[in-house]
Amino acid sequence: MPQTDSALTTTPSAPGRSPRAWTVVLTACAGQFLVVLDVSVVNVALPSMRTDLGLSAAGLQWVISAYAIAFAGFMLLGGRAADLYGRKTMFLLGLGLFTAASVAGGLAQEGWQLVAGRAAQGLGAAALSPATLTLVTGAVAAGPARTRAIATWTAVGAAGGAAGGFVGGLLVDLLSWRWVLLVNVPIGVIVLAGAALWLRESRAGAGRRLDLPGAVLVTAGLATLAYGIVQTEEAGWTDPATLLTLLGGLALLAVFVTVEARTAAPLMPLKLFRTRAVSAANVGILLCGSSSFGMWFFMTTYAQSVLGHTPLQAGLALVPSSLSVIVGSKLAPRLMPAVGARNLAVTGALIGAAGFAWQSTMTVDGTFLTTILGPGILMMAGIGLATTPLATLATSSAAPGDAGLVSGLVNTSRTMGGALGLATLTTLATAVTGPTATPAALTSGYAAAFRVSTGILVGAALLMWVWLPKGTGTVPSKRDRGL
Repeated sequence: MPQTDSALTTTPSAPGRSPRAWTVVLTACAGQFLVVLDVSVVNVALPSMRTDLGLSAAGLQWVISAYAIAFAGFMLLGGRAADLYGRKTMFLLGLGLFTAASVAGGLAQEGWQLVAGRAAQGLGAAALSPATLTLVTGAVAAGPARTRAIATWTAVGAAGGAAGGFVGGLLVDLLSWRWVLLVNVPIGVIVLAGAALWLRESRAGAGRRLDLPGAVLVTAGLATLAYGIVQTEEAGWTDPATLLTLLGGLALLAVFVTVEARTAAPLMPLKLFRTRAVSAANVGILLCGSSSFGMWFFMTTYAQSVLGHTPLQAGLALVPSSLSVIVGSKLAPRLMPAVGARNLAVTGALIGAAGFAWQSTMTVDGTFLTTILGPGILMMAGIGLATTPLATLATSSAAPGDAGLVSGLVNTSRTMGGALGLATLTTLATAVTGPTATPAALTSGYAAAFRVSTGILVGAALLMWVWLPKGTGTVPSKRDRGL
């Protein structure tokens, strides 16, 4: 049976004083914004990086992939470490590493130095990101207020991914590619100071030790799987090396499950997956992430390579979509009590699917209104409406002692879903485009990717309708939690 909030061990930041909830939420969300922003902000800077550092095509891909692999591979370990060693501690440690790595990457003089900096950024993000959601849920009591706080966290994270193209284009046009990394430094220092001042320590694993075999296996398995996924963009899904890497990652994860079933204090208690809300919500988040990450990539590329926009113009064109995901995320808490978390998640997925279907009608001479603005608003408003109830259902079902782990699981689902979806969709788009990357051929490839994304979201809606617990409250009943 889940523990009560009193099971948490907290250390006040100052005698007799507790930080205000909004300062904790603001600080945690600022950290989450940085780590999600860096998933996409470098995209528009890649050509400049290649020219300045002499990167090959494979090296350029690793600027993106090194971050994604480290981020996804270490996420669950970061979540459990936050439970055992303290959420504030891991937040400060992760953000400090992330900020230092941003300096190293921004000052890189060789391609390998940039890739190493990006990998270190991903490692810092994996330590920081699970702690952000746990700090948010721990700062606000269960109920509507917590749902609104989770909606803010969801909106800020989604806005970070959405703003990447605009922020990157602005910095590259006005300054240089180095500032897509160096901009993290002053922001990181400010957030570190705020975290040291406003956050208080909390942990929920007194007397427990880290499951080292489990940590090694799950980290190696997720990192290997993520590596295999990103390799598909260059080698394809049928390449023997790709298949061996993917199978190796799955085999390591299978061994991890076996070990966890026999460990007294496992890193990942398998009983979590007997909770319908946790299992179903994470699958839903994975599927939504697989579509939304690809959307930003294809829309940015379409705007530049087909419509002829500059990086800054492409970023500006996607601003309405960025705002719509924030609006959708902030509307969700108001709608959940009336329609129910499950119904809202399903509705959001279907709205997003309608936007992706509209986007799949894109043409080589499309207008801003019909090929970017309209479908973009529908796509991202739907994703925002769906993600907030899913994150709320998953985190509300966890015992306090597993809160960091479940937060890490939510982030892992979104990140792995994004990596898997992007790799699959880019492989499909490349196959449809063919060897001649003319604007017409590129548009055909992108349209095919959006059609597949439509199907993914419709399937996600059906799965969530069947699997997610029913009800209008934000906290699932004991029956729905599998208790």
